[in-house]
Amino acid sequence: MNIRITPQFLRGTVVTPSSKSIGHRDLICAALASGESVVDNISVSQDIEATCRILRSFGAAIEEVPSEYPHRSAYRVRGGLKKQALPFAADAGESGSTLRFLIPAALLSGNTVTFTGHGRLVARPLDPYYRLFDERGIAYETTQGQLPLTVKGQLEPGNYALPGDVSSQFFTGLLMTLPLLSGDSLVKSTTPLESASYVDMTIDCLRQHGVEIEKEWNGSYHIPGGQAYRSGHYVVEGDYSQAAFWLAAGTLGKAVCCTGLRPDSVQGDKVIVSFIRQMGGQVEGKTELTACPSDLEGCVLDVEDCPDLVPILAVLATCGHGVTRIIRAGRVRLKECDRLHAIATELNALGADIEEEPEGLLIHGVGSLHGGRVSSWNDHRIAMALAIASLRCSDPVVIEGAECVRKSYPEFWQDFASLGGACHEEE
Repeated sequence: MNIRITPQFLRGTVVTPSSKSIGHRDLICAALASGESVVDNISVSQDIEATCRILRSFGAAIEEVPSEYPHRSAYRVRGGLKKQALPFAADAGESGSTLRFLIPAALLSGNTVTFTGHGRLVARPLDPYYRLFDERGIAYETTQGQLPLTVKGQLEPGNYALPGDVSSQFFTGLLMTLPLLSGDSLVKSTTPLESASYVDMTIDCLRQHGVEIEKEWNGSYHIPGGQAYRSGHYVVEGDYSQAAFWLAAGTLGKAVCCTGLRPDSVQGDKVIVSFIRQMGGQVEGKTELTACPSDLEGCVLDVEDCPDLVPILAVLATCGHGVTRIIRAGRVRLKECDRLHAIATELNALGADIEEEPEGLLIHGVGSLHGGRVSSWNDHRIAMALAIASLRCSDPVVIEGAECVRKSYPEFWQDFASLGGACHEEE
């Protein structure tokens, strides 16, 4: 699907989608609990569907039930993993979170599970798990390190050391599973832990589900064994990483208000508010954040702990003035696409002045763009960032492959139009 956008400013109020990151975690915790739970206020996406699909194959019963929140979904989850008589496949779609969170869970039951995936996920790195499997004698089969991956074995309590500069998702996968083992464990990073806030999010989520993790420092976690997840009713909070697009729209155009956000959230992407203010932008409020039109100035933006913000930060910097450097962003080259290269390429095609660096971007603000035809690179965050960039274009923008927003935010184009965006599918 190609979307054609006629540039005009957005304005109004949008209900922020619920956090996909927390939705994954809440559903997994509920599936690992005994008894029945309800996880409410879920914004359904392809990634969330992938997590539900694999949890069902593991033995959890998950069904959609009426939500207390408009335009959202709720899931009733009857937890419990089951021993399967035969090997079975688990399709993670294109969701790196689903895959990396659930590989350790597959080793709880002793089943033989073959993980499959699609698109770029097939080649995204899993080496930290492979090294742990080799150390602990867990059987696995893979083709040159890529999916499909077959695992069979049993996790044992103990000390787990893995690099923290590949993805924090490996830490989350272990922290969600090791508390259920009989003995205590220690998970420790062998490098400085990047995206540590995502691990903090995991610890916060586990605590709400009745499981305690003792954080010694970023990258070192003591996990008491013999714990159990608590069933109950859980509500997923709003997603700052998705709100970032609308806050950017308000900063670049007319006032936009995002509702449904938790002021005391531990989400790392909450820093989007600080980044906009650092650039000279105006954001007001707490649970309802309103971004107002602002003149932005260049600065240095360190995204080590919030890599998902890179595409929209590049848009903000491009539409501002002065020079902006986005630093410590090398890992975003390993996302759904090489996001540093993709966003630089497509914004430059619209008239930006961006230079790629090995670990970041050097952006010369140009204030406005001329429009044109660009590619989403089959990456939801690239597509949404380019949509916001269109607000500062003089001519229409066509985004190819715009359906990729379904991965995390299927209602994005409807919300874009509800705020006054002039977009339609190109014939």
